[in-house]
Amino acid sequence: MAQIEDSFDGNLCRCTGYRSILDGAKTFGSDYDPNAPTKSPTGQRLCPGTGMPCHCARVPDKHEHGETKVKFDKNGTEPIFPPALKTYHAEPLRLTDAQQTSVWYRPTNLNDLLRLKRHNEARIVVGATEVSVEVYLKRGKQPYKIMISPSYVPEMNAIKVGETGITFGAAVSLSRVSEFLKEQIATLPAEKTENFKAVVEQLKWFAGHQIRNAACLGGNIATASPISDINPVLVAAGAELTVASMERGSKVVPMDRSFFKGYRMTALHPHEVIVSIHIPFTEKNEFAVAYKQARRKDDDIAICSGCFRAKFVQDDKGFKVERIRLVYGGMAAWTKMASEDVEKSLVGQYWNEETLEKTYQKLSSEFTLDAHAPGGMIDYRRTLVLSFLYKYFLHVQHRLGQSIPERYLSAIEEHERPVSSGYQSWPEFPDKAPVGAPVQHQSAFKQVTGEAIYLDDMPQQPGELFAAFVFSQKPHAKIKSINPARALAHEGVVAFYDAKSIPGHNNIGPVWMDEELFASEEVLCVGYPVGIVVAHNQRSAQQGAALVNIEYEDLDWCVTIHEAIAKNSYFPEHHELHRGDVDAAWATCDHIVEGEFEMGGQEHFYFETNASLAIPGEDDEMVVYASTQNPSKTQMKVASCLHVPANRVVCKVKRMGGGFGGKETRSLYVSCAAAVGAYHTKKPVRMVLDREEDMMSSGTRHPFYFKYKAGVSKDGKIIAMDVLLYSNAGCTIDLSGAVMDRALFHVDNAYFIPNLRCKGHLCKTNLPSNTAFRGFGAPQGMMFTENLINHISHVTGIHANKIREHNLYQEGQQTHYLQTVSNNTMPRLWKHLLDVSEFDKREVAVKEFNKVNRFKKRGIACVPVKFGMSFTLAFMNQAGALVHCYPDGTVLISHAGTEMGQGLHTKLIQIAAKELNVPVSQVYISETSTDKVANTSPTAASVQSDLNGMAVLDACKQINARLKPLRDAHPDFSFQKLAQKAIFERIDLTAHGYYATPDVGYDFAKKAGKPFHYYTFGASCSEVEIDTLTGEMTVIRSDCVMDVGESLNPAIDIGQIEGAFVQGLGLTTLEEIVVDDKWTRTPGKIFTRGPGTYKIPGFKNVPLNLNIHLLPGSANPLAVHGSKGIGEPPLFMGASVYFAVREAITDARGEVGLKDFFRMNSPATCERIRMSCPDQLSTKIVA
Repeated sequence: MAQIEDSFDGNLCRCTGYRSILDGAKTFGSDYDPNAPTKSPTGQRLCPGTGMPCHCARVPDKHEHGETKVKFDKNGTEPIFPPALKTYHAEPLRLTDAQQTSVWYRPTNLNDLLRLKRHNEARIVVGATEVSVEVYLKRGKQPYKIMISPSYVPEMNAIKVGETGITFGAAVSLSRVSEFLKEQIATLPAEKTENFKAVVEQLKWFAGHQIRNAACLGGNIATASPISDINPVLVAAGAELTVASMERGSKVVPMDRSFFKGYRMTALHPHEVIVSIHIPFTEKNEFAVAYKQARRKDDDIAICSGCFRAKFVQDDKGFKVERIRLVYGGMAAWTKMASEDVEKSLVGQYWNEETLEKTYQKLSSEFTLDAHAPGGMIDYRRTLVLSFLYKYFLHVQHRLGQSIPERYLSAIEEHERPVSSGYQSWPEFPDKAPVGAPVQHQSAFKQVTGEAIYLDDMPQQPGELFAAFVFSQKPHAKIKSINPARALAHEGVVAFYDAKSIPGHNNIGPVWMDEELFASEEVLCVGYPVGIVVAHNQRSAQQGAALVNIEYEDLDWCVTIHEAIAKNSYFPEHHELHRGDVDAAWATCDHIVEGEFEMGGQEHFYFETNASLAIPGEDDEMVVYASTQNPSKTQMKVASCLHVPANRVVCKVKRMGGGFGGKETRSLYVSCAAAVGAYHTKKPVRMVLDREEDMMSSGTRHPFYFKYKAGVSKDGKIIAMDVLLYSNAGCTIDLSGAVMDRALFHVDNAYFIPNLRCKGHLCKTNLPSNTAFRGFGAPQGMMFTENLINHISHVTGIHANKIREHNLYQEGQQTHYLQTVSNNTMPRLWKHLLDVSEFDKREVAVKEFNKVNRFKKRGIACVPVKFGMSFTLAFMNQAGALVHCYPDGTVLISHAGTEMGQGLHTKLIQIAAKELNVPVSQVYISETSTDKVANTSPTAASVQSDLNGMAVLDACKQINARLKPLRDAHPDFSFQKLAQKAIFERIDLTAHGYYATPDVGYDFAKKAGKPFHYYTFGASCSEVEIDTLTGEMTVIRSDCVMDVGESLNPAIDIGQIEGAFVQGLGLTTLEEIVVDDKWTRTPGKIFTRGPGTYKIPGFKNVPLNLNIHLLPGSANPLAVHGSKGIGEPPLFMGASVYFAVREAITDARGEVGLKDFFRMNSPATCERIRMSCPDQLSTKIVA
């Protein structure tokens, strides 16, 4: 099972939180026990994969609701390896692309390869892990005319063990290198394998399995990346290259200080080919260790890497350095060795603290970086230079048997991650089945087999064209001219359309009319659409878009909140909430705290990017297939842009590959642009953004800045709070006003604060318009509040949990917006969390761990969540549903919500099946379409099960009422027979259901109303371990308790909680948006616009132990079947990881006498963790 878990390296999932995927895959493991008990001693069903309680074992093969469970036959016949492949004899190949612009060769001997390499434009390609990125960045244009594959050149694929070391062919995959070295490490004398151990350790964290299976050592060396993981190891190991060319013959080139000449430059002649790499054996008392620090431990490029190798000799006084190499990546434009001066100064010196201190001084002056060096994090990277060396010093001291404090040993432990696990518990309601049952997601099998149809999977339409955006490359500028001539001359391009081409209104602002579809006179950010190029295929469209020439006149611009404040750049919408007399309350407080806090944004990173297909019809008809959460808004904006009535436009949504709020409004520009193209060409136009296009144009979660003052009593009771909130809205307002409103509604989180004043400001900046994201401003407001709790705890000396408990809302208390908190399960839920998480016992263990470890620290923390459920605009709290019953007893539902993986369709099927008393297999939902259910609200705010569930229930009740006379007359009839009888009796079997949430809505002008129908409560506890020398962080365990009422589907709800928790973990500890500054080639452009630079949590970032508990006894009288909405509330529980990190850092700071309350903005990245733990190393870099 450990191998299976490791095999997921390089895979990402934004929805599940990974636990369910891992548990499912582990059932295929050889150490999986198929005979493990399926019930615990208390009767709870157990997962066959993990032995922990969960839902996967609880449904029999054929259960009462009609689903069939597919079994995997472990005893079935394994497919044999095809015999023909075993005897395959490779022949030389020559292939050309369709455009005859590039040629691909596969020679079978070295001489042929060297002859081909004489062409200046020839490139050796093994796994194409580098070339494919270049092709992508050039929008499909092949950068090399000749590509040569060495896969069948014997010399380049051989592995030989010699007298002095091991020689690897340059084309040997990294996976083969690693596996072969592991075999040698297991059999050779230990002192000979130090270099090999360093290579294996570094390769373990090199990209993912897919890349390691394809990439090779030779390619890594030749591309000469300055942030290469493996090149510092090879240089430190003293590797030697055998290179060859037709003109120069063969020679051996050492990988030493002179090999890397500059950025992406080596000592090799352009025609020379790396044939093999020789990695030498090491000797007794010679030690090689590799280090790497990245934003994400697995599948990530290095921020800084290093490898050190030294040989020691012993005399009466100790061990002296005989020879040494110190090599770093990420600290220059090339892989950089410490200077000869540094190495010479070490040779002959005793390996002790005095020698180390002198080396620090030399390295800190030698490894400097310009303030605007690519990659940023200047102080952090320079600190890592010293941190890595200190780790190596301790490692060598320990290996040589020298005395080091036992508390320091954890600094040299290799990172070994055990197999993860999870535990789930929930109450059961068998009398409500199929409601409340863990019914499988309607699309589950289609999704895991790849058969689920997303927009880009839809078959190409006859005559279909493709569109690509022409994006602004300026943060703020006037458009002087647009010249599409070069684009129109490009092969495959059909047309170019800009603002002048729009037949209707060039405005797609969802609330304010401040956003143009295509910029007409002024661009407001990098990534603002100026027009589209329409072509016969996507590649031609994108290449054509890059050829459109735009002349600009630069205007003043800003991208950060603080820049906007300095320029007084705001949108004119300022809301304020207050309760009590804040100013008078200060005098009654025993303690006053003041401070500032910032929280970064978050990229949605849905796996299906924004996409749309517009198909024109007769009489101005337009059918728009869209990946959107907002079909009705899409319909109306397309109609407006085309200047046609809304009844001519239909928007259809089958499913989305994720949305998270990012497709509530930010999908509009894609659908409208595709529709404009279809309108003019009279042909279907498809538009599918690639990841970079999506991330540079669609906006993110709003970054926030808080400036606060709070007063408390001596026993920790919060008496007063005054806070200013500033959000980065971007270049248009979009939904920023509503996002700020929800942040204002949630600055109390779960706490009663009698005197509270909060005011929000929307900063207008030159970034793509920021927008809705799961939580919609609430996580930012709650994050501030929990930071305040920590601040209060520090000032008063009272445990943070006691502060929280002392201030939790009690039943019947009112919020600062004067809504009564009713059906309040928070106090009971909080106690339940402390019990199931074993907080008290584990906190003692954490303190004991920290006492005996200097450079590894643990922290444990809890956070509560109170999340208001409803759209805060009253009119949006409505939904419709259309239910058809057919003579065969089947049921078809159309409703107002969209399916984006959250299981909405599945829950509604359960509701209908329960009400109509039919198996869930007889109920089907095909798609969401505006010609079936009109005037829909967006699928957002976590209330779609509430709204659409009640609408479906209403429609089903209407049908049941019509069928009641027949049921009374024929009580033994099945639903199928009833439906058939009803048709002959002329009884309508179609019903339109409708629901509007009663008594909701808030008026900011009057400071009156009830913004939320009810609250969803939750709490989480997390324990982490940090490495104070590098900032590396591991989540050891997380426990979540959630009040979901009486769950409609516990399997789906638990999946939502796990996925939201991990997304919240990413928001607060890992995911960081970086914008290019004024010294880059494209100032104001988002730098983190793809998976290479933006890191969401991976399989190895999730808690080692993730436990989910649904609170029993918490039926909700205000929603369908006693349930509660669940999509957004759990996200903030991931913040417990951030606050556990704070606890660990606090202990580390105490080691050096720092007892102050420290400000650490969110996210708590490895950089922030390391630089918040000052020590004797970091203070050499940062005074």
